[in-house]
Amino acid sequence: MKIGLAYATKTNHSKKIAESIAAALKIEAKNAAQCPTYENVDLLFLVGGIYGKKSLPGMMYFINTLNPGKVRKVALITSCVSKKMCQEDVRKQLIENGIKIVDEYMCRGSFLCFGLGHPNTKEIEDAVAFAKNTIAKITGQSY
Repeated sequence: MKIGLAYATKTNHSKKIAESIAAALKIEAKNAAQCPTYENVDLLFLVGGIYGKKSLPGMMYFINTLNPGKVRKVALITSCVSKKMCQEDVRKQLIENGIKIVDEYMCRGSFLCFGLGHPNTKEIEDAVAFAKNTIAKITGQSY
């Protein structure tokens, strides 16, 4: 199974989460703002935050470059101060592009003085566990 991981970040929280997942999965975390290309990826993890109820423009631009013939499935990992908003605009665009979304993990984020200390160590560990569990669900094997 070929796995990819891209992130978009404004506060470096998503980068921190992505790098922890990448280390655990022994893959590279790529910055979506640099529009990395993916070929024959079975599962792509997209890590991003919510800012003003929206995903970052760099993430939106990046997902519009994804081809369902080259990226088959996506799992979303989201940080949000309220822990109530998912990457709905990303989700909608992926569906329109014909890319299947398998699941989404949400953790609390922080912005300015709100949610200070988040995502915390446990939330990052839970994001890593989510990634491993998602792979296990798809492959039927523990990761």
